[in-house]
Amino acid sequence: MDDRRSLGGGKVAGMGIGGIAVIALITWLLGGNPLSVISQADLGGMITTQTEGNREFTQEEQELAQFASQILASTEDVWTKVFKSMNRTYNPPTMVLFTGAVQSGCGNATSQTGPFYCSADKCLYIDLSFFSQMKNQMKAGGDFAYAYVIAHEVGHHVQNELGILQQVNNIRARSNEVTANEYSVRLELQADFLAASKRATSKRR
Repeated sequence: MDDRRSLGGGKVAGMGIGGIAVIALITWLLGGNPLSVISQADLGGMITTQTEGNREFTQEEQELAQFASQILASTEDVWTKVFKSMNRTYNPPTMVLFTGAVQSGCGNATSQTGPFYCSADKCLYIDLSFFSQMKNQMKAGGDFAYAYVIAHEVGHHVQNELGILQQVNNIRARSNEVTANEYSVRLELQADFLAASKRATSKRR
């Protein structure tokens, strides 16, 4: 795990479409109404945070970081076994924790983007304040929900390891917009399936 939170990242406001979609999905999985999540979302100004370099983290922030590390480790255990059963080697991703904004192999990104996976550097990126937004703004908190977010991004890494991401990107590159969007949706649904079928949960202490 690469912890870049102390580097800071400037001022970030709101929550992007990607983050809202993840929370809506989790709300549906937990038996809630995902439409209520979308209707409550203020994409422009749900929350505003000012990040600072070299700041000290609260106990809750440190516990969330530890929990994220445990979930990532549990996915490594599961996928290592699955790949071994296929006579393949699983190369686990790196989880990058950041605050506000980050430079990834796929370019600059902010917390507004929500958690994401970058195939260029095989890293999954997350600002842990996303979990606070899930809990406080969307009422979709809890260990299961947080673990699912991480497992979903690991699912994209699994797709990358199996060559699925590249196959889909090749198809999208030679398709019209409608078809390209359909394949993007299928890619997300498959990542959800991989997260649900191979997710290993962990409880914070």
